[in-house]
Amino acid sequence: MSDSSTLKESHFSAKLLAWFDQSGRHDLPWQLDITPYRVWVSEIMLQQTQVKTVIPYFERFMQSFPNMQVLASASQDEVLGHWAGLGYYARGRNLHKAAVMIRDEFEGEFPTTFDEILSLPGIGRSTAGAILSISLGQRQAILDGNVKRVLSRYLALEGWPGEKSNEKMLWSVAELLTPDVRFNDYTQAIMDLGATLCTRSKPQCGKCPVAEYCEARQQDRVSEFPFSKPKKIKPIKTAYFLILENQQGQVLLQQRPQKGIWGGLWSFPEYPCLQSCQTEVKRAQTGTGSAQSLVEWEVFRHTFSHYHLDIHPVMFQGVRENSMQLEGEWVNKQQLCQAEVSFGVPAPISKIMTLMEK
Repeated sequence: MSDSSTLKESHFSAKLLAWFDQSGRHDLPWQLDITPYRVWVSEIMLQQTQVKTVIPYFERFMQSFPNMQVLASASQDEVLGHWAGLGYYARGRNLHKAAVMIRDEFEGEFPTTFDEILSLPGIGRSTAGAILSISLGQRQAILDGNVKRVLSRYLALEGWPGEKSNEKMLWSVAELLTPDVRFNDYTQAIMDLGATLCTRSKPQCGKCPVAEYCEARQQDRVSEFPFSKPKKIKPIKTAYFLILENQQGQVLLQQRPQKGIWGGLWSFPEYPCLQSCQTEVKRAQTGTGSAQSLVEWEVFRHTFSHYHLDIHPVMFQGVRENSMQLEGEWVNKQQLCQAEVSFGVPAPISKIMTLMEK
C-alpha cells in the first residue's frame, strides 16, 4: 500500500455499513433469532462452504438440534448424519465435541469470552471473533476467507495471504478497520462484501462501496489479488470398497476410525487392492460363490484438499448369514437413503449407494 494512501478506517467502515444497510443480506436463516449457538453452528458450516450450500443443512440441523442441550445429548452418528454431503467432516465431529464440552464445563451455557470460545474444538481466532461480534455485540475483528480477499485487494498485498507475515499484517488491518460502533453489522457487512461483490472471479468493483480506497483497483490489478497459494502436485491414492450383499438383500456398513478421512462416518469395508477384496471373500467360505464372482464397478475419483482418491467399488452378492466375520451393520438396500442420515456417510459412499439403487 502506498504511503499516500492511508487506511481511512472510519470512512471505510462508514461506507461499508451504509452499503450493508441498503444492499446487504439480512434474511439468512442464522441472521434470524440470533443466539451464540445459532451463529456458532452457521460459522462452522460456512467454513470453506458457500452460503447457498449451507442454508438447507443449517435449517435441517436446527430442526433436529434446536439448542445446545439437544446437540450435546445426541450421538456423534446422529450429528454426522446431518453433516453428510457437506464435507470437511472434522467440523461436524468438533461441533459435537464442543457441545459436550459446553454442557460439562460451562453448565450448558455458551461461553461469552474470547479465550473460552477459542478453547472449544474447531474454533479459531476468526470464528471466535465472529460469534462474539454477531451474537453478543462485542468489538472483535475477523479474518475469514472472504475478508482476506477483500483486504488483500484493499492493500494490493503482494504474496499469498496465508504466509505468516502477510496474515499478521492482515489481522492488524482488520483490527484497525473494525469500527467502535455496530460491530455485529460491520462483521456481517465485510463478509457480505467478499461473498457478493469482491468475489474471487468477476468482482463487481463498480458496485463496491469502498472501491475508492482499494489499492488493487487504483493499480488496475484487481484480478491479480489475492495471490494464490503456491501449488503442489496432488498425489493420487487408490481405495477399493467392498460392497457385500447378503441373501436378505442387505449390505454391510462399517464405522470408520475417528481419525483420518471421514472419521466417525460409515462406509463399505475398505481395502488397498483387489487382491485384498478377493482374500476377504475367500476367507468368508460362503459356499455361494468365489472370488471370481466379484463384480468391479466403474472407477471414479474423489478429490480432497491434499490428494486425489481413485475409488474402486467392488461387489459380492450372496453372502450367507454369519459367514462374514466383519464388524459392522447390515442395512437393507431399500433403506440406504435413510441410512445416509441415520449413520452419516461421506459423499463418495453416498454416490455408490445411488448407483446401487439404479
